[in-house]
Amino acid sequence: MNATSRRPGTTRVVAVMSASAVLIAATLVGWWADRPPGPLLALDLTVAVLSWLMTPFLLWRPVAATAVLTVLAALSPAATPPATIGALQVAWRRRFPVAVATAVAGVVAHAVQGAWRSGGTMPYGWWLVLVTIGYGGLLGWGAWAQARAALIRSLHERAERAEAEQGRRVAEARMLERRKIAREMHDVLAHRLSLLATFAGAMEYRPDSSPERLSRAAGVVRDGVHQALEELREVISLLRDDDPPDGEGNRPQPVLADVPRLVEESRDAGTEVLLSEAVDEPAEAPPTVARTAYRVIQEALTNARKHAAGQPVRVALSGGPGAGLEIEVRNSLAASGAPPGWSGGAGLVGLTERVHLAGGRLDHRADAGEFRLHASLPWPA
Repeated sequence: MNATSRRPGTTRVVAVMSASAVLIAATLVGWWADRPPGPLLALDLTVAVLSWLMTPFLLWRPVAATAVLTVLAALSPAATPPATIGALQVAWRRRFPVAVATAVAGVVAHAVQGAWRSGGTMPYGWWLVLVTIGYGGLLGWGAWAQARAALIRSLHERAERAEAEQGRRVAEARMLERRKIAREMHDVLAHRLSLLATFAGAMEYRPDSSPERLSRAAGVVRDGVHQALEELREVISLLRDDDPPDGEGNRPQPVLADVPRLVEESRDAGTEVLLSEAVDEPAEAPPTVARTAYRVIQEALTNARKHAAGQPVRVALSGGPGAGLEIEVRNSLAASGAPPGWSGGAGLVGLTERVHLAGGRLDHRADAGEFRLHASLPWPA
């Protein structure tokens, strides 16, 4: 059932009946104004009352009511106003073939009326042409109104679908962002756990260290475990389907200024790290470039601790706006000579993907007893 076939309200019924009454009265006055009363007057009054009483049914059952009024219109001009109203209702609310059949029936009924109720000043042929044009206009008006209503419904449905699609896209974007943040924190967690493993290994294999150094190492392990647990809780919260709590996942993202702190953490874990920085305006680095560069260095240091423990690591940063950012990390291979390929984080495969997503390029190879990792990131001027 479409919108136009719903039960009409009281206001609409009263309006249609009032308009029908005025038009029927005007038709009777116009027909009998210059004619003496005769036997047909009683017929016209009877048809007028019946037609007026049939008017509400045009809103509820337009086809059946219009058919009855069309028959009455063949008997009396008093039924012409409600019959034409019915033709308009059918054209508006029913399929086009049904509306055409109703209009044709109306023309035929008025042709019959004009044939036996003639007496006007207009020739019968011209009067029939005007009736046909009138019904054609009603048919076109109703079809246009029906098409307009269908268009409005279609636009409403499209708006609802677009709103639902937008909601779905927002949910997907939130999920992707949640996973992205969780991945960032996962790499941070892997880096921190590698530091803890280094300190715990030092405590295990150097029990002869001074009490002060053992106490310091134990404090670092305790603080690291606490921070690791906090970060793990954030990762789990971000990966849940429901919304994260306020402030969750809003931890500051790393920038180039955080690289020295990252290097210092590795030095505290016992890794010798030599840092060389030649970056113009590091504070102006785009967030994506800064975050990717930080993760590249973090992953490289984690791999070096895992696969080349005790070997010095050289980190070089250079570049600036317009020139791009170059990152090079080098460390001597372990005794086995095998280059690192996996760490607790995303490993070199995930690191390559991360750099590519940022529009850069990453190369890594073992050469002359060294493992070299080189990344180039775009930095617009």
